Amino acid sequence: MSNQRRRDRPSPPITHNSSLITACLRHALGSLDEYSQHVVGLPLRPYQLEPGLAIADSVVNRRGLSLTVEMARQAGKNELSAQLEAYLLTLYQRAGGNIVKAAPTFSPQITNSRQRLERTLNNPWTAGKWRSQFGSQIRLGRAGVLFFSAAPGAQVVGATAHLALEFDEAQDIDPEKAEKDFYPMGATTNATKVYYGTAWDERSLLQRQIEANLEAEKRDGIRRHFAYPWTIVAQFNPWYAAYVQRERDRLGESHPLFRTQYLLQTLSGEGRFLSPQQCAQLIGDHPRQYQPTPGRLYVAGIDIAGEDEADADAALRAAKPRKDSTVVTIAEAERVDLAPGLAAWGCRVVEVLWWTGRRQTAQYAQLLDVLRNVWHLHRVCVDASGVGAGVASFLTAALGEIVVEQIQFSAPLKSTLGYDWLAAINAGRFKFYRADPSTDPEAAEFWTEAQLARYQVRADQQMAWSVDESDGHDDFLTSAALCARAASRLSAEPARAVVAPQPDYTDGRY
Repeated sequence: MSNQRRRDRPSPPITHNSSLITACLRHALGSLDEYSQHVVGLPLRPYQLEPGLAIADSVVNRRGLSLTVEMARQAGKNELSAQLEAYLLTLYQRAGGNIVKAAPTFSPQITNSRQRLERTLNNPWTAGKWRSQFGSQIRLGRAGVLFFSAAPGAQVVGATAHLALEFDEAQDIDPEKAEKDFYPMGATTNATKVYYGTAWDERSLLQRQIEANLEAEKRDGIRRHFAYPWTIVAQFNPWYAAYVQRERDRLGESHPLFRTQYLLQTLSGEGRFLSPQQCAQLIGDHPRQYQPTPGRLYVAGIDIAGEDEADADAALRAAKPRKDSTVVTIAEAERVDLAPGLAAWGCRVVEVLWWTGRRQTAQYAQLLDVLRNVWHLHRVCVDASGVGAGVASFLTAALGEIVVEQIQFSAPLKSTLGYDWLAAINAGRFKFYRADPSTDPEAAEFWTEAQLARYQVRADQQMAWSVDESDGHDDFLTSAALCARAASRLSAEPARAVVAPQPDYTDGRY
């Protein structure tokens, strides 16, 4: 028979060896490692696999451990969680059992977790076999994952966690909510508890459990806490290493978000807003000036205070505590190179104006003259909350929305303002003019507030910062932070590349 005819002859049917297939299935389900490699096709990295194996062991052997997993931001803890859930669903699809997963919010956190699990289950073994129910459950056979919001007002009672109880972003979940509504779900089943997240403060649910786990480890030697800062993750992903290094250059290593999300350092519940190191970094080498340098760009931050019928300025400042003031911080904006290919706008504060007890009409008239006719400001961020709303509205009408940004203060916005200002200070992008506080009352007040300001950490990575009312005000600091924001809102064109044009104000005047 010719070779051609041999090639045309149909191949004989393949006879499956059922015992071999069964052995392969058992091998692939024998560990999370094998499942990740051969079923999902996206092998977990060693730092993901280490806690994953410990969690799976606790579930399968009914150990009922409470395990904490801290990973630097974007290190892959959500991928670990999704693969672990898919593995357990596959393993228990006949025997049955539920995993309960909680997150601080349903959208986007729970929604993202559910979608990631769905993608993981769309593998050759389980694609088309799993089903979604009620928008909050995913089931494979008799096993399921039930997703719940852990927001304070969420109604979550009634579920049972047969296999595991997971807390995603556990640092943002109210400990009382977890204890009252979620812990009972695994009480009768000895369910394994898993707490995922990044560091925050010592009062968080995650940190409380970490401390309990470390104490338990001392007693019995069983590892319960797994922590992987960015330096460990970077060993396996050079792109990630480059990204975090740029974040370090941008924020500074002492920035609260870098410390918690990448270094996994827990913050104290409260402390000094500006450290001694940051105060030292704030000191510039330039003098105070009272008029602009031609060709330079200038920005300002304005914290507005109310008027007072009593004597203005000196008399009200002498009060204990002194009256709130309107503070105008003016800075020369300049482009600062942070690292190769990374630059941002910086501020050299050159002037601070300080008015106490002035009538709103007088404040507006002088502000407009200073901003438009003296400094020709290109960008202004002004406090438009409460009594400041009227002045801010008038300034916007005169100078235009391109120049003026009105800031309606809220807790999240002030938190962001503080974080952004700290990032500028840490990177050397915000400098206050050098002056003798004994002869410069504005400089003296700024440095006094810098020493007195304190912060408190809250849920959702929010930070409250202020000077206690018994000590004074934070108007100089707020004005400075608004000034930094004004600079950040300039165009990306480096200041040194252009001759700064006069701003074209809405009312047609320079």
